[in-house]
Amino acid sequence: MTEIVLTLFSAALINNLVLHWPLGVDPLLAANGRRQVHALGLATACLMLIVGTLGYLVDHGVLVPANLTFLRLLVWLPLSVLLIGPLLRLLARWLPAWSFEGLWPLLLGNAGILGVTLLNGQEDRGLGHAVALSLGAGLGFWLVLGLFDDLRQRTFNHAIALPFRGLPIQLISAGLMAVAFLGLRGLVKT
Repeated sequence: MTEIVLTLFSAALINNLVLHWPLGVDPLLAANGRRQVHALGLATACLMLIVGTLGYLVDHGVLVPANLTFLRLLVWLPLSVLLIGPLLRLLARWLPAWSFEGLWPLLLGNAGILGVTLLNGQEDRGLGHAVALSLGAGLGFWLVLGLFDDLRQRTFNHAIALPFRGLPIQLISAGLMAVAFLGLRGLVKT
């Protein structure tokens, strides 16, 4: 049980998919507006959890026993694409105040969703570990998305030199956030 909690905590904060590995940076830079940021964060966390868990089950229930592990990417990519539409409709019905419109391309282009599934396929530690890694990665993405949106709001109204306005200051900010998250590395020792 302790290992599952540490995996969840590590995936959310220490080995964050956006800051530690540059997976899912496109939606991070494209999302704007407080509601869209939280809608995208929730949708990504749910999609990572569902695709990571189903990908692990398909991999260890079908692909590994049939010795078809070379088809992992070919199976996981359509799985994630086919689940985006129903998930967004379900979330829109569940939370009608949040705007889930226009998130389909951002979820489709999020490499973090496929990255979680690939990490679950590489590390065979069991279903509990796969679920914890998927949930932790989704929550970590949501956390970074919220922090980055707040940082973007703060830098928007300040006097920033003309060459650094827009995307350059956002990338510098993302780099500084990655360095700040690296300070959490010493919390969990394996």
